[in-house]
Parts: sequence; C-alpha cells; structure tokens
Amino acid sequence: MRLARLLTTDGPVAGTYDDGTIIGADGTYEVGVDGPLLPPCEPSALYCVGRNYGEKLAQMAYDRPDVPDFFIKPPTALLGHEAPIRYPSFTDELTYAGELAAVIDHRCRNVTPAAVPDVVRGYTILNDLDALDQERRTARKAFDGSGPLGPWIETAVDPVGIEMYTEINGERRQSDNTEEMFFKPATVISFLSERFTLRPGDVISFGSPANPGTIESGDVVEITYEGIGTLRNHVVDPNAS
Repeated sequence: MRLARLLTTDGPVAGTYDDGTIIGADGTYEVGVDGPLLPPCEPSALYCVGRNYGEKLAQMAYDRPDVPDFFIKPPTALLGHEAPIRYPSFTDELTYAGELAAVIDHRCRNVTPAAVPDVVRGYTILNDLDALDQERRTARKAFDGSGPLGPWIETAVDPVGIEMYTEINGERRQSDNTEEMFFKPATVISFLSERFTLRPGDVISFGSPANPGTIESGDVVEITYEGIGTLRNHVVDPNAS
C-alpha cells in the first residue's frame, strides 16, 4: 500500500495513493488537478546516515565507520515530489545523493533490530542535497529545501536487496543495491533509537551509494528505488518565481 499527502486549496489531505489519485477519509483527490503531492510525512527530524556503502567510501577516501555515522536535518529541509529545488545562493557546489528512507509509525525508544518492522510505517526516497563547499556538516546539509522526500510511503517492501538508480537529465549517475549497505536499516534504526526518542513521521535515511555528483539550475533529478517508485525534482535558480 502507498500512503501519500496532497496539498488542496482547503489544506493537506492524507490517504492511500493509487494510480494518480489519493483516497482520503472524505473523498478522492487527483494529483496535479486537486493539488500537488506534499512530502509523505511530517517529521520532527530527519536522521541521515552517511558512509554506508563500500564504493562510496573508496570514492570519497573515507574510513569505514565502526557504528552508523549520522547527522540531522530539520523539518524545514523537506521538499515534496516534483517541487522545485532552488539552487542555494551561498554555494557553487550543490550535490545530489539518492537514499532509501524509513518513516517511523509511532513513538518509540530502545527498539531491538528484531522489533524494527513493528515501528516502521514504510519506506520512501530522500535526496540528501549537500552544499559541498560549505564548512561543517550542518551548514552543508541542513539548509531549507535540502531534503526532497517522496513521492509516497510504500508499506509493503523489504528494504534489503532493493535495486536503485539516480538519473540526471536522463543520464544514469548512480546504481546499486541496498544489500551493499554496511549497516542495514534495522541496525540503523535500533542504533538511533538508543539515543533519540523517535516520533511518528520521523525519517531515517540509510546513506547514498557511490557517485553523488553536482547539479545545476535546469537539471532534473530522478531517484528510483525498486518497489517504491521515483522521486523527481527539477533544479531552478533561487530567484525563480
């Protein structure tokens, strides 16, 4: 089942997504006619894991971490599917990174790896944008609009063994399988739950495969995860209307 959110003239609507429509509690809405898709959840935080794929470590000359290496984006980082990515005026080196992400279903803490499926609503896709020429991780990764998320939450998918790819203007730039993660989703979620109280709607992403690269105004970024879908956004000048 796919869960999605839509912005109507009367406000956000949530429901199940099926072939371009959202079936909500009070009716059916057509995506693009009744409104655009919103990010599929409302997190209090986005917990993002880095350095979690072998080829990525070799490419970036990183050491393999002993435990999940993570940082946090605020809710203001969110963008929805098809929403424009406004190229930040403070960077000349904006990069994409196609990541699998889990959405937490209910408040929890100290979750064992075996119990993780009980606390996860489902899985979606995150583009972990990075202003690479800025100093320190928060300045690079936590700015407004740095976390396109969507297009929906898929509730019936095994996060291990998923094929993924990222295309920029139709050219394939990333291709990998989540089986190659050092720390699998259940391990990551359990690890974070020892340190933070996770809340409904919180997002946990699991890192990017090799070949995160730069993007420019005019580019179209499409990130696909097998069994979930494709997150698509276009990059625009920060002053675009």
